[in-house]
Amino acid sequence: MRYADFIESVLREASIIANKNFGKVVGRIKPHDSTQVLTDTDIEIGSYLVGEVRKNYPTHNIIDEESGAIDNGSDFTWVIDPIDGTANFAVGVPTYGAMIGLLEKSVSIAGGLSLPSFNQIITAEKDKGAYLNKELIKVSSETDLSNTLIAIGMDPDKEDPDKIRNQMKISAEVLLNSRNLRSSNSVFDLVMLAKGSYGGWISLSGKIWDNVGPQIVLEEAGAVYTDYLGNPIDYSDPLTKTELNYTNCVASPVLHKKLQEIIHSI
Repeated sequence: MRYADFIESVLREASIIANKNFGKVVGRIKPHDSTQVLTDTDIEIGSYLVGEVRKNYPTHNIIDEESGAIDNGSDFTWVIDPIDGTANFAVGVPTYGAMIGLLEKSVSIAGGLSLPSFNQIITAEKDKGAYLNKELIKVSSETDLSNTLIAIGMDPDKEDPDKIRNQMKISAEVLLNSRNLRSSNSVFDLVMLAKGSYGGWISLSGKIWDNVGPQIVLEEAGAVYTDYLGNPIDYSDPLTKTELNYTNCVASPVLHKKLQEIIHSI
């Protein structure tokens, strides 16, 4: 089975689980991170996805946001976010979904994103393109940043309020140079970017499970995918990187260059 076919199949089933529980869950704060919300559906979907990977690819490693890492000593590592946008999901906001990606050593080679409430699934494999419900998609061809919507993702950090205030300065500069900003702070923004509705995405906080699936999807859709400062994303020794903070700047080559000019001017 092609990785993309497997990914589409499991994301389809994960979407069924999410839609079944949507509007019926109660969110709770994760004990180790007051900015993160957890529901029983995160656990249910995570358990399902981990189980399917273990059944179909028993020798591969796994990183799941909720259950942790399984080290099988493999060059292949599946990275799973059962619900990205749990805070949205927990209060009945439909901008959430699942993300799954596959690393070969330190390179993202396959991945998928889902939006259960919109019946949308994107899959991608390296050098094979990105497909939304089996239709080839590309990022926006717009070259004028002022004509585009830019997604911004950030999380609160009450221990470092100056960091948040600086992030708002960044957002202000991007807003002044684009049509407007959008922020579901979830996989919804990434799907909008991949299908060409948004022009770019900047995020200042995230984990490895927020990146491996999206990176291959967005690169196969034609985007440049880097950290906030324009550097390559580092997935070397992925099982050791579950606590590492990742930042992002993602857009078409033309718009990525313009966003980097703004970022480096601040």
